[in-house]
Amino acid sequence: MRVTKKAKLKLTEEENNLLSGLSRSKTAPAREVSRATILLKYVDGMGITQIAKECHTNRPLVERCINKALGYGVKASLKDLPGRGVKRVITDEAKSWVLNIACIQPKDFGYAQETWTYSLMIKHIRSVCESAGYECFRKIDKGVLNGILSKADVKPHKVSYYLERRDPNFDYKMANILQVYKEVAMINETENEQCSQTTISYDEKPGIQAIKNIAPQLQPVPFIHSAIGRDYEYKRLGTVSLLAGIDLHTGRIIPLVRDRHRSIEFIEFLKLVDQSYPKDWKIRIILDNHSSHLSKETSRFLLTKPGRFDFVFTPVHGSWLNMIEMFFSKITRSLLRHIRVDSKKELIQRIYQGLEEINNEPVIFRWTYKMEDTVII
Repeated sequence: MRVTKKAKLKLTEEENNLLSGLSRSKTAPAREVSRATILLKYVDGMGITQIAKECHTNRPLVERCINKALGYGVKASLKDLPGRGVKRVITDEAKSWVLNIACIQPKDFGYAQETWTYSLMIKHIRSVCESAGYECFRKIDKGVLNGILSKADVKPHKVSYYLERRDPNFDYKMANILQVYKEVAMINETENEQCSQTTISYDEKPGIQAIKNIAPQLQPVPFIHSAIGRDYEYKRLGTVSLLAGIDLHTGRIIPLVRDRHRSIEFIEFLKLVDQSYPKDWKIRIILDNHSSHLSKETSRFLLTKPGRFDFVFTPVHGSWLNMIEMFFSKITRSLLRHIRVDSKKELIQRIYQGLEEINNEPVIFRWTYKMEDTVII
């Protein structure tokens, strides 16, 4: 057996515990685990060739590890020595150049993509960095790019949406809506039975799909199948629109389900509302700026009911101020979620049935956003 001429490595108790712990570690870096194992075997008297064989590596690597331990100490040998290789210098100006690219759409550079991907951006930077005077990016990788973008909090591969305020009178109209809600809250608190008016929050929910299973639905079986089983394939039977208003004083829902939501359907809903309240009552309706609410047909109908209806319009792109939206969100997550039917007629019947069940235990919705700043005029 070949005997090494290297000096023996003596370990303190602390160093021995450190190496033993690292050699068995499942979470430490692999190179540190390997170096700790090499040093322990060398301390036990094993030859370099045998160490390389058992550690599945080569003699030069084993020798470098042992030499570092003998020359710099055990702890230093577990890490890479500082200053190895030539580090690329990335200046702030170079980083700003990369960020400028990230803030421009790929299509402006001649690509078909709408947003950057890391691979596309790396490809582009590598192709133009030398001509732009930034050779430090010739071998840029995902880690370097991610570091530059992350520090500037730039995510060119993601899209976030916002809603532009296109109504110049947005604040005034919002204040008007909030004032209505304030009045409703005051009336509800006093429980004034002599009140001869009501306020209804109205909107349409179009595109409710009638979907049919084409294979039997499998119900849960204890200890065998925990969830409902459905075939991935299904059949579309069409869509319906729900026109609905919620009485803000009682919480009662006034529904109308039709195939579409044009002026003719909206007028039909108004007639339904008209029949639901005493003839001498004033009916105030909060609604958005949909064309059917402002059409000539709707205007002609309103002229046949002078003084009966009072429309309060939400601002453009401000339909979120309409309280009926909270109700639509609720039934989307409950009544309409996962619904399957055998016909469009069944879908309509089940919607009416579900809303009737809700009306049996009505909930009065309350608006709280910015209400403390609202003053009754």
